[in-house]
This record gives sequence, C-alpha cells and structure tokens, in this order.
Amino acid sequence: MNAFARDRPITIAILAIGGQGGGVLAEWLIELGERSGWYVQATSVPGVAQRTGATIYYLEMIPAADRIPVLAMMPAPGDVDVVIAAELMEAGRAIQRGLVSPDRTTLIASSHRAYGILEKTAPGDGRADSGKVAAIAGRQAKRFIAHDLQRLAEIHGSVISASLFGALAASGALPFPREAFEETIKGGGKGMAASLAAFSAGAEAVALGDRPPPEPVARSAKPEPRAIGGPESERAGFARAMGRVAAFPAGTQEMIATGLRHVVDFQDAAYGHLYLDRLDALLTLDRARGGDERDHELTRETAKYLATAMAYDDVIRVADLKTRASRFQRVRDEAGVAADQVVHVTEFMHPRAEEIAGMMPAGLGRWFESRPGLMRIIDRLFNKGRHLRTDGIVWFSVLYALAGLRKRRRALLRHAIEENHIERWLGRVRGAAAINYNLGVEVIRCRRLVKGYSDTRSRGEAKFDKVLSALPLLETRPDGADWIRRLREAALLDEDGKQLDGALKTVATL
Repeated sequence: MNAFARDRPITIAILAIGGQGGGVLAEWLIELGERSGWYVQATSVPGVAQRTGATIYYLEMIPAADRIPVLAMMPAPGDVDVVIAAELMEAGRAIQRGLVSPDRTTLIASSHRAYGILEKTAPGDGRADSGKVAAIAGRQAKRFIAHDLQRLAEIHGSVISASLFGALAASGALPFPREAFEETIKGGGKGMAASLAAFSAGAEAVALGDRPPPEPVARSAKPEPRAIGGPESERAGFARAMGRVAAFPAGTQEMIATGLRHVVDFQDAAYGHLYLDRLDALLTLDRARGGDERDHELTRETAKYLATAMAYDDVIRVADLKTRASRFQRVRDEAGVAADQVVHVTEFMHPRAEEIAGMMPAGLGRWFESRPGLMRIIDRLFNKGRHLRTDGIVWFSVLYALAGLRKRRRALLRHAIEENHIERWLGRVRGAAAINYNLGVEVIRCRRLVKGYSDTRSRGEAKFDKVLSALPLLETRPDGADWIRRLREAALLDEDGKQLDGALKTVATL
C-alpha cells in the first residue's frame, strides 16, 4: 500500500463500445474505491460506436482526506496511470490520443478483434493490422497486458467487463487486494456467479505472465459439409456433379468442390453442372496455354470467383438465408441466449426498384425498368425501408415464400442479367488468357470487385467495368497483367473510386 501512497490521484481510462460493459466496469471501480475508503470521481465521454471509437470512461481516485479533492473531468495526455481497452484497436486509439505513455501507463487490452464499420465496409480487405498495434503498444506502454479476455468471458457465460476486471486485479496496478475486487462483484447480485468465474479467468491469464497477443490459432481441418437435402433426384444429381470433380487436376479439386457446394446450395444440382461445364471449357484453354506447368492457376482461380459470381446476392437469396433454422440458431448463440429465453429478431429490408423488378419474369421486369415513372413509385414505397419481425409468423412466412422463388429464378430478370454479365466476363478471360496466361488470371480476379447487392453491387460493377476498360490498352504489353492487378488494387482502396480514376489516367499515358 505504501507504494501507492501519493498526493495525486490514480487515473484510469476505460475504452469500450456498446455491449462491452464499460459502464459496468466503471461502476465496479467506483464501488471498489469507495468500499476501500477512497474518494472516486467518474465521467464518461460517449463515442459513436465503431465509427469514431469507443466511449471513454474516466476515473480518478485518491485516499479520502479531510478536504474534498478537486479532480479532473477528462484524461490528459501523458497523465493516465491505467488504460483498459475492451478490444485491441481501442488500445491503438488510446495510444493515438496520447493516453498511453511509457513512463507510467499500464495498458490492459483484450487481444480479440471486433471489426469496425470502416473495416467492414472497405471495398477490399479493410482489416487493420493487429500485429502492428500490439508491437506499438508494447513499446508505448510502461506495461502492456493483452489476452483474449472476450473469449474467457464467453466461456464462462459472462461479458468482457468481468474478465477485464480480473486482469486489472492481477496486474497490481491498483492498491487493492483481489478479495476486494471479488467482494465488489458479489455486491452486484444478478449474474454474480458467471461474473466471478470470468473475473477469475482474467486474473489467472495475467498471472501466467505478460505476453503480446498470440498468433491466430491455426484452424482445424474443415468439417465435412452437410449432405445435400431435397428429393432423391436432386441428391443423385449432386452426387454425379461431385463425381465429375475427380476428373479435374488434383490441385484444383478442393476449390472446385467447395465452389460446387456453394452453387448447388444457391440453386440446385443442375446449376452445379453448369458451373462444372464452364470450368471444363476453361480447363481446355488452361492446358492449351501451358497450365500443366502453372499448377492450373487459371482453372483454380476461375473455380473460386465463378462460384461467387453464380451464387449472387438477390432478394431470394437474402430471404432464404434469413429464414434458415441454422441462422436463427446462430443468432441465439451469438447473443448468448439461454434455452428458455425468447428471442425477437427484426430485419431491416431496403430493396431498390431494381431488386423488385429483378424478381419479375424477365420480360415483365424489363417492361418495368423501361418506365422510369413506375420505378420511381416503387422506390418511394421502400424509400425508408421496412423493419420486419421474422420471429413472428407473418413476416417469416413472407420471406419464406420469397425464398421459395428460387425454383423460378432462372426465368427472372435478375438471373438473366447475371448470366449475361458472367458470360461477358468469361469471354474477356478467354480472350486475355489466349494472349497472356497471367493476364487471364488477373482478369479472373477482377471479379472480386463485384459483390453484395443494391448500391454496393452497382458501385462494384462500375469499378469492374472501369478496370477492364483498360484491357485493350494492356493486353499486348508484357506488363499488362501487372497493370490490371494495380488497377484492381486501386479500385479497392476507396469507395468513391478516386484512386482508380487516377490509375486509369496513368494507364492512358503508357
């Protein structure tokens, strides 16, 4: 205790987003300090969820004396003793704000990742580098403690605030015994047993020794995919399709089998055979262009991106996924719901007029699309979107009926549009590969630009078309494949496509 005797307060900053229990952790610290005869002051500065960072809960505590101390309302850079981050990137944000200093700050963070909005909505792989943040934290903090405290909390049926509290107790950063921390949790009543278990797990993890976040654990072997359902004719058709996979080169079979299952799950076994027919045609070209010496990269990459292209996102697919029993079970699992608890699920649906027309027979859908006035009326009907309760019979039945339209999907406008797009893309692949094998591979990979539905898909298709518009200028150049790759990477850098526009101007000068 003498080591903590001081005239100035202990300063603590907690960074947590909604649902991570930052407020609970702050309340526990207030209770802990006051039980121990300390004066505690706490404030909070809300963030905007994952867009601009977490809510910052700030506490100052000092042994009680005859006079009431004057304490700060906000953390000051270079003047924080303990920073607790409920997620690794929040630790990084704390460092950016100057809250972590190498001469005084103990930084406690959970090493798991809760991906932010900007990471999820990036056109490409927008995930921040966790390793860099951990390395900087190790240098910037006086002491850096990082463990997967979220996982420990989940194992014990609690929330991360409890395991963070345990890590803080074991860190020795506060002058209170572990028993005082535990008594604070016991005073909370509800969920006490689970919280104490998570607290102990967090404390024991720290007691094992400080270390940086571990490398991601290698995934175990993939589980065997579930057997296809449906009538006997459908199961037999799928079995024949899987038998065809064995005729492809060994290095491509795993990717093709995965793509086949994805395509059949989207539509049916006949659609899976169409997928294999297209790959057969590409394999012939692949071998003619020396693919045997290149491990059939052209075929393998086509298997990957063709499956994604054929299993496109439409209203039927969305309705299908939202009404599957496995999806409701996943919601319950992720929410940590007990077997005897009722879950209410509300979906937000915001289809554009193009999605509505896409569900119509091709001829009727084109008729609607050729009449802008009708399309505007449809858009106005869904302008603000709709909140649908799929835990009830009415809207679940509506979505279930929409999912049933998959049987008629091949006759609908959206399918005709997608098939036309796929055939034009494969034609470009064949043309490019006939000139330059690597160029053909890069044209295949450009399909990653097209994903999602609604506005997201429209933006992706626009970028896809822009990138491939440079193909005539590049197909005869020895570095053409490299330039297509650069254009694709530029397209993935920003949503507005400014980087791509700049790269295209460069290509025009070649």
